[in-house]
Parts: sequence; C-alpha cells; structure tokens
Amino acid sequence: MTDPPDQPAAVVLVSYTCGRCGLFSEHPAQVADLSAVLARAEQTGDVLIFGWQYLHCGRPMKKAGSELRRLSAPLSTEGVSEDALDVYFSTRVLRCTCGFQMELPE
Repeated sequence: MTDPPDQPAAVVLVSYTCGRCGLFSEHPAQVADLSAVLARAEQTGDVLIFGWQYLHCGRPMKKAGSELRRLSAPLSTEGVSEDALDVYFSTRVLRCTCGFQMELPE
C-alpha cells in the first residue's frame, strides 16, 4: 500500500494477488474502504468489496444480468396447507472473468 501521486490524501494504491489463480492486481482505493476490508472479523479471501465495487481474481466483477427470486413459506406450521406466503425480490448477477458468479439483492 503506497500513496499514489496526484491523488487526495484519502486515496492509497493497493496491490494484492488472488490466492486461487495467482493474478496480481493494483489500483487506487479509498482509505476508508480499505480499512473496512482489513477490519473484517472473517476474511473469506474470495471477494473483496471496495465501496460498491466487488472484486474477484483481482478484477472488478461485471454485472451479468438480473434475476427474479421467490421465497415461499407456509402460512401455518399446523397441518399441511396449500396456502403459502410468497415474497419476490430482484437480484443482480455479478460475474468474474474466471467464471465465478454471485447474486446480490437489488
């Protein structure tokens, strides 16, 4: 992590290597975003989140579409009922160039 030239004091240059594919990456990041990533109690090592950007293999993941998901639960836990409470929500699909993808609620 270094101070890049011609950047505000709150921006640093970070570099890292993907533990899976070995790809090296380097880019400017807000100090607050970097601090939040490094302060996480659980470090998964899979996806880094800087602000609203999701990174995998050291590269920003690209939006690959949207999905409509349905959650369903019975209205009662007593007996079998065909009535169910349905909730629909929209997700955005993010994909890495390596093929890894994930869905996030929109």
